[in-house]
Amino acid sequence: MRVVHIITRLIVGGAQENTISTVLGLDAIADTDVHLISGPSLGPEGSLAHKVDCLSNRFIKIPELVRSISPWKDFRTLNLLTGILKRLSPDIVHTHSAKAGVLGRLAAAKAGVPLIVHSIHGPSFGSFQNQFSNFLFCKAERLAGKKTHCFISVADAMSRQYLEAGIGKPSQYHRVFSGFDLGPYLQSENSQALRTRYGIRETDFVIGKIARLFKLKGHDDLIHIARDLVESCPNIRFLLVGDGVWRARLESKIESLGLNDHFIFTGLVPPTEIPGLTGIMDMLVHLSIREGLPRALPQALAAGKPVVAYDCDGAKEVCQDNETGFLIDAGDLKTFTRRIRDLWESKTLRDRLAAKGHEFVLNNFDTPLMVKNIHAIYSDLLR
Repeated sequence: MRVVHIITRLIVGGAQENTISTVLGLDAIADTDVHLISGPSLGPEGSLAHKVDCLSNRFIKIPELVRSISPWKDFRTLNLLTGILKRLSPDIVHTHSAKAGVLGRLAAAKAGVPLIVHSIHGPSFGSFQNQFSNFLFCKAERLAGKKTHCFISVADAMSRQYLEAGIGKPSQYHRVFSGFDLGPYLQSENSQALRTRYGIRETDFVIGKIARLFKLKGHDDLIHIARDLVESCPNIRFLLVGDGVWRARLESKIESLGLNDHFIFTGLVPPTEIPGLTGIMDMLVHLSIREGLPRALPQALAAGKPVVAYDCDGAKEVCQDNETGFLIDAGDLKTFTRRIRDLWESKTLRDRLAAKGHEFVLNNFDTPLMVKNIHAIYSDLLR
């Protein structure tokens, strides 16, 4: 079978890592010929485009395919994609992300591609944005949804949200957890050398957060409760992994609260360093209010770290309350603070939650399993 994957950009992020792992995994299967199309991988998050250099001329870049709405560039991209797909004549087009998801599916339909698949990594509409944007994105998703034969969601929560918006039918949806390379996380350790590098003492209790420094990621909530936590738990340190346009703003806020000594910004780090940084954490928090299924949660559990997460989108499908971590309502800072104190006080509790989470991730998040499931969906569609 010939499959073409289309994504808006290959920046450092969960959807992009998922797409790359899927493409490379499928490419290793004898009966599958894979191409990948992407726009420019620009942004402060960093680029993952180098990971698909092995595809050579089967990795096609379209400069006009950009994330922001741009009528001329979008029209140009639609025509370019249609021409490329006519030339490649794939059996399946598989799209990812909002912009590429809409334009890619419309182009595939125009090019007469037999089967069109779309992965939902996160919602493109919801309460996190204004009414006009929701109207626009819902309309675009419904239009593209009419051309879609199958949806692959990283979490059942995404499937429900799209079905409630009138997009597709239940029989078209499949959940496939977003797999990743478990090895580095299973082997991660609490490295004293790495702790020293970031100025973390042996006795410090490290609360980690892995996310872009950007809106909707919940950094403000963490900073808001930090003073109360530090007063009762003075050895707490907050390790913020990632970078973004909000860094200066967050640093200024932390300084105004006199908490500089308790916050550590790693800045942008390559994905290969994330397992090591996860290893020096005592727990991980995930406070995003828009995300399909946050990869940081299964990654932390694979490394044997308990998690606390907002009950948003697919988080509950990994952070099972009082089983693999603590799930709390978004914005419930009182409960959030209490759960962190509970974990700070009890290593027994941390170990129990981490062990259950570790087992769950081993059985559900291996990359070969993800690729196997997606290939099986393709095969069923072709039959």
